[in-house]
Amino acid sequence: MTAYGYIRVSTADQNEDRQLISMKKLQIPPSRLFSDKQSGKDFDRPAYKRLLKKLKSGDLLYIMSIDRLGRNYDEIQRQWRFLTKDKGVDISVIDMPLLDTRNGKDLMGTFIADIVLQILSFVAQNERDAIRRRQAEGIAAARAKGVHLGRPPKKAHGKFWDMVARWERKEMGLEEILKTCGMSKATFFRRLRGKRANRRVK
Repeated sequence: MTAYGYIRVSTADQNEDRQLISMKKLQIPPSRLFSDKQSGKDFDRPAYKRLLKKLKSGDLLYIMSIDRLGRNYDEIQRQWRFLTKDKGVDISVIDMPLLDTRNGKDLMGTFIADIVLQILSFVAQNERDAIRRRQAEGIAAARAKGVHLGRPPKKAHGKFWDMVARWERKEMGLEEILKTCGMSKATFFRRLRGKRANRRVK
């Protein structure tokens, strides 16, 4: 049996120290630790893919918690079955000792582990859905208050409207304006529509 550890944090600025400390206590060498800094929405992750190529039947995989494996209910279930049934790998969830496939290999042990897995993976996805819902509600509330979200709008080139006037007189090409101002065609026409709309209002 060879023991491996899988670590995941959702973003590059999150800290994986807690997971690393736990793996060190289990004496997992750095060469057998695989870490992704990526969302748990799917399993298209570089380190996880490399780990799958290493894992063989009889190996043991440690993860800190079920949501480190993923946050999608169906995907967690599917991946768990793939690892334990198809590849013959044991999994130990450090924060949830009941989820250790080395224990209770009999029918009752497997039944209990399956129930716990279903509950925890459901909770993981439910939490993710709740976060997304709160984010959407927060964005909607901010927009209702007139708060600008995202990157601040880029200031127009000092001679932008002079160039627009020349473009309207067919004295200057659109591509030249876009290159000079460093803007996209969509931004150009959005600003033009905004200017014309203001003229109509006045």
